[in-house]
Amino acid sequence: MSAPPHPSAATTAAPSGETDPGEAASLATAAILHDTLHGSHRGVVVDSPPGAGKSTLVVRAARELAAAGRPLIVIAQTNAQVDDLTGRLATADPELPVGRLHSSETRPYDPALDEHPNVVTSAKIADLAALPVVLSTAAKWAWVKRGEGEEPWAHAIVDEAYQMRSDALLAVAGLFERALFVGDPGQLDPFSQVGAEQWAGLTHDPSASAVTTLLSHNPDLPQHRLPVSWRLPASAAPLVSDAFYPYTPFRSGSGPGDRRLVLGTPAGDCAADRVIDEAAGSGWGLLELPARLTPRTDPEAVAAVAQVVGRLLTRDGSSSDERSPGPVPLTADRIAVGTAHRDQAAAVRSALAGLGLPAELRARDVTVDTANRLQGREFDVTVVLHPLSGRPDATAFHLETGRLCVLTSRHRHACVVVCRAGVPELLDDHPGTEPVQLGVSVKFPDGWEANHAVLAHLSAHTVRWRE
Repeated sequence: MSAPPHPSAATTAAPSGETDPGEAASLATAAILHDTLHGSHRGVVVDSPPGAGKSTLVVRAARELAAAGRPLIVIAQTNAQVDDLTGRLATADPELPVGRLHSSETRPYDPALDEHPNVVTSAKIADLAALPVVLSTAAKWAWVKRGEGEEPWAHAIVDEAYQMRSDALLAVAGLFERALFVGDPGQLDPFSQVGAEQWAGLTHDPSASAVTTLLSHNPDLPQHRLPVSWRLPASAAPLVSDAFYPYTPFRSGSGPGDRRLVLGTPAGDCAADRVIDEAAGSGWGLLELPARLTPRTDPEAVAAVAQVVGRLLTRDGSSSDERSPGPVPLTADRIAVGTAHRDQAAAVRSALAGLGLPAELRARDVTVDTANRLQGREFDVTVVLHPLSGRPDATAFHLETGRLCVLTSRHRHACVVVCRAGVPELLDDHPGTEPVQLGVSVKFPDGWEANHAVLAHLSAHTVRWRE
């Protein structure tokens, strides 16, 4: 997780307590847009918890900047993010010409964008430069050069700014005059394929996030935060906020009882059904397998995950919440499985296929992927294979705070965690031994503390695999 905000930073946060969540979110958004459109600083930073409406904010800010006659570019980190934002912007404002700058590869963007008449796609910036809004990835923008005599764009919006490395920001910084940086500080840190120890603690560390480097050089930039998660239910927001966002707390946009997960078929006499019922009632469930050291693709844990998903699909479940007038069937596309490693995800897919579920349940539509690939996505129910389950050690990779944060914050109704017993003892036996480096902000909470907090909460919702 990123360092706590600077105490001197300007922040917008709804006080916990009496303020209506919609009003709190509106006040925060108004302050962000005011600083973006009328402030004197060259940058504005917005921290957002999971499901707080980052994309909605980006789309609204882009529309208001375009309406004010200020040409802008939008910089995201992946093609999927760019396609999603382009589609949202085109839908929200069908009269606004929108450019989608893409690569020269085959099928470089989502074909669904072709259904929007106001979207212009091209691999050449010259075809799009006159449009009021142009969107692309940071990697693509790094190849764009302004011609002699051409002014930079007046504004940029950087989406998922905490997942952008500072060297990627440096590569595009000359394209715009002012920028709005929006991101979630609790998600996974930027990925680097090479070691960066030689730059640790330096203000120009290329492996640091764009926001960390930006604020180290510009500590007086306005910093805001979105105070409400519209994704996480009232049962999940307090735990996720306390465990992963202790310095930037947030609340759920829904209250107790606003959301319901109902299973139409009675539970059988199996641990998978019992943990599903526990999660449906409380929002959380821990399916605990016996303590054991296992290979990474632990066959028993993988089978348990698959069985939970299979029972979710076969028990005729439905969900209801504040945004749906009636119950919505819990279909395969509304369920996700999260893992730490790709081979674990592949093992779960294979186990699901081996369950022999009826074709009409469409088990293949269940999303099974790693935390890195699940970032930014939302589902009704998630099933998580705990990163430390069955391990003999607690490595920095498995203790990374953002990994557990992503895995436990994708759901709107319930989350089931599958894990072998003994993880608290494993954590106590492997305290953090990372070297302390001068000038490097201490990450808090660290993975050790966050794991303990989550497991302590889940202990009240535990179902044992074998009694």
